[in-house]
This record gives sequence, C-alpha cells and structure tokens, in this order.
Amino acid sequence: MSQAELLEVEPVEIDAFIGAVRARWGYDFSEYSRPSFRRRVLRAVEREGLDSISELQGRVLRDRHALERFIGHASVGFTSMFRDPEFYRAFREEVVPQLRTWPFLRIWHAGCSTGEEVYSLAILLEEEGLYDRCRIYATDVSQVLVDQARTGVFPLRVMKGYTQQYLASGGKRAFSSWYQADDRSAVFDPRLRRNVVFSVHNLVSDGVFNQFHVVLCRNVLIYFSPPLRDRVHTLLHASVERFGYLGVGTKETVAHTPVADHYEELAGDVRLYRKLS
Repeated sequence: MSQAELLEVEPVEIDAFIGAVRARWGYDFSEYSRPSFRRRVLRAVEREGLDSISELQGRVLRDRHALERFIGHASVGFTSMFRDPEFYRAFREEVVPQLRTWPFLRIWHAGCSTGEEVYSLAILLEEEGLYDRCRIYATDVSQVLVDQARTGVFPLRVMKGYTQQYLASGGKRAFSSWYQADDRSAVFDPRLRRNVVFSVHNLVSDGVFNQFHVVLCRNVLIYFSPPLRDRVHTLLHASVERFGYLGVGTKETVAHTPVADHYEELAGDVRLYRKLS
C-alpha cells in the first residue's frame, strides 16, 4: 500500500478502533486530540509488533492486558518531578499560606501518570509542615500507571535534572535525602505516600467524587478536544471547594471555558487559579 493510500485508510481505521474500544470496554477516546491520538495508536502498533491498526484493534478487543498496555501508553504524557519549578514556587508562596487556614486538606491530583508530580507535591507539603493534615487522591485512567505511581521508583539517571528543578522550586533540603538509590533506580521515601490514595478515575466518563481544597490537573487537557476540555473543566470546577485552588499546565488555561468567570488567576503566568464561586 502506498503512503497516500495509508493516509486515506488511517482515519477510517482510527475511527473504527475508537468505536470498537468504546463498545467493548467503555473507554471513549473520541474527543481526544486526533493528531496526538493517532501518534499514540501508531506507536502502539509498533510496540506490539503488529503491522496495522486493525491488528491492534483485534488484539485490544480480545486481550484485557493489551487494552491496559494501550491505555497506559495512550494516556501518559511527558512528566517530571517539580516540572515547571515556577509553578511549585508560586504554590509555596501563594497557596500554602492559605492552606494553613484549613484544619484538614483534601487534594486531588487528576491525571497523575507515573507519579512524579504526586511525590513532588508530597515533598513540598512535608517541607511546609502541612502533609500530616492532608489526604491526596492521585488518579489516572490507567491502572498500569496508577500501579507504577504507587511504587515511587524512578530512574536514577533523571535525578540530576529533578534536583535542579527541586532547588529552583524553593526546595528546602538536599533532594537526595528524599530517596534511596541503587545502580539504576531512585526509591522515594515510602512515608511520602502515607497520605496518598492511588486509584483509577476517568476524566472523560467519571464524575465528581469529593470536594477538594486543591485540584491539580496539569498537562492533561492539552490532549483533549475543545468540547471535551470544556466538559472536564466543568467537572474540575465542581470538585473544587469555594476559595480552593486549581492548577493546570503552562500551556493550559481556564480562559474561554464555561467556568472562566468563577476563578481569579494568581499573579504570574503559572496557571494557578482560585475559585470564587
């Protein structure tokens, strides 16, 4: 088949793949950004050692483990500890003082991926003396990613970069004091997850499950179509307590969404918002 013919067939195959997965398993990818989803499907075809999208569809429909592998890779984006250090610095300086006024804190990290940013937040709250009165709910659509996040194990080769980001975020200790290292891995202090609940939650199909003082959903919405982003923003808004906080990625915003008028943006361009109504 020529390249031109492939380009004609792929959209049809991807539409069929989305419909089949939705009908068989209930996962709906129809409103994900199509270029991004296409790239992830093609990578899955290669990773599974297959020759076509239709072959991937057949495997995913028959094999729950293949489905979990696909969801894990399709939903994960680039992540790192203390990603966008200015966000965490602003959180320390502007959000933490307000969090001290609440006796107990509920925090939702939506789309936690492999957990790097969950542990970043736990470290920040521990350093600020707030962690013992927090409950963090770390969720993702993929059970594979949730299970990986729960381990708190990350490649040792990335610790140098994470250390730089931690220090830039206002970190107060030697970053290496938060983990034990072997030849290949950094294993983070298990006490950092003592107040974390890891579980599966699908932003596309699941609803509000609690009220939170802080909701972080960073670098997830960029993979959704505009209508789906609006729906998810409505869900996130309904999940934030009045005068609570929402944090999104640096390329994301609540502007031009149905809930834009219900927030005020904190100073700077770090995409931290306080809910007013």
